Amino acid sequence: MGSKKDEQAESDFQSEEESQCSGEIQEASSEKETSLVPTKKKKVYKLSLTQTEDFNAKLRKRGVVHISRVPPRMGPTKVKALLGEFGTVTRIYLEEEDKTARKRRQRASGSKGGGKRFVEGWIEFENKKRAKHVAASLNNTPITNHKRNVHFGDLWNLKYLSKFQWAHLTEKVAYERRVREQKLKIEMMQARKENQAYSSLVEAGKTMDRIEARRTKRNAKDSIHADDQSNKKKQKIDENGKRATRKFKQTQSVGKDDKAAKLAVLGSLI
Repeated sequence: MGSKKDEQAESDFQSEEESQCSGEIQEASSEKETSLVPTKKKKVYKLSLTQTEDFNAKLRKRGVVHISRVPPRMGPTKVKALLGEFGTVTRIYLEEEDKTARKRRQRASGSKGGGKRFVEGWIEFENKKRAKHVAASLNNTPITNHKRNVHFGDLWNLKYLSKFQWAHLTEKVAYERRVREQKLKIEMMQARKENQAYSSLVEAGKTMDRIEARRTKRNAKDSIHADDQSNKKKQKIDENGKRATRKFKQTQSVGKDDKAAKLAVLGSLI
């Protein structure tokens, strides 16, 4: 019975080892297959000379319309949807209001929200004639005639920009960004200089305070010393107002002929 159980255990162990080995072989083969499969590279589409010329010709045919006032609650998508009914709009750019103006408006209205507002914008149409026609026909006309609409009472302020291309707008935006960054740098440098000047003045004030405290301490010590000297002088004066004479104890004088006394004095000195 014991031998049968041992044989069964050995067979089970061998089967487990075979299953593990087969699993490892399958994993290794799958890894090799994945490594052998070539990765797909993104195709780079190169435009030919004729295609680039056609694209540049299309860009030259486009026209830009300037909107001088963007009503509240109107964003780029809404402007594109409204003006897209009159012609194909290729690109649109709306300039946001300044942060200081937004904070001032929110402070005046008393609400932190209100959404973004735009000051002006530029809309590019696919055709110059269509852009000129849209600007001439919609300028100073109401945006909508529905009374329940948010933009009821607002007018379109459109102007066609002749000989204006979208590249000019990008150059203008980049130039304004550079000017803004330069102004910010100058303001930061000015603030840093003011901070350094203030810190130097504070340090100078602290040193002056320390000098003044040292001077007052010295003056106090000098006054105390002067008072002690005056008290000592007062103590030396008698009740009658005369200065007390000092008395020194004097030993017996040594005569000229007393050689033994002279030798004793000289020996004590040496």
